[in-house]
Amino acid sequence: MTEAQKELAARIAGRRGAVRGPFRVWLHSPEMCERAESLGAFARFDCGLPEHLRELTLLMAARNWDAQYSWNAHVHQAIEAGIPEAAVKAIAEKREAVFDSEQDQVFYRFCREILDEHFVTDETFARAHDLFGSKGLVDTIGALGNFTMLGMCLNTFQVDLQADKEPPFPDISGYGRVVAGSGQGQS
Repeated sequence: MTEAQKELAARIAGRRGAVRGPFRVWLHSPEMCERAESLGAFARFDCGLPEHLRELTLLMAARNWDAQYSWNAHVHQAIEAGIPEAAVKAIAEKREAVFDSEQDQVFYRFCREILDEHFVTDETFARAHDLFGSKGLVDTIGALGNFTMLGMCLNTFQVDLQADKEPPFPDISGYGRVVAGSGQGQS
């Protein structure tokens, strides 16, 4: 590593405990890594969303991109933060998740629409804006964007899954989709 890479790796390890996952990839471009780490830290720790919704955005983006490393790294944190296990399972299985809290259900719908449709209906936007305000929605889009970039990185560079974790998605094997009925991945 260059001196810039070593310095950045030390800062990341100091903040996050170690240089793992996407940071091992992003360190190839220290400038990119520094900016991605800063945005990621904001999305995970400092944005205006409550912790359980920050974790929900991470799981939703991870599943949207089939990012197993990211999912495995955060699934238990999301549950501990208050995301119901049934909702987590539904997201993993690409089924509609149901939340007891209207706020959480509206948040989920907002995220689901932008991830699935690339647009948000006026009704969903109005309901989400009433609950979260402009700052909350901007932070949500920033978090989803950050976690999308993360998923793309993890899959493109085939970041190793954690050795102690099971594959979390029934339709993914390794870094490919399972072909229906064959149990085999496709590239």
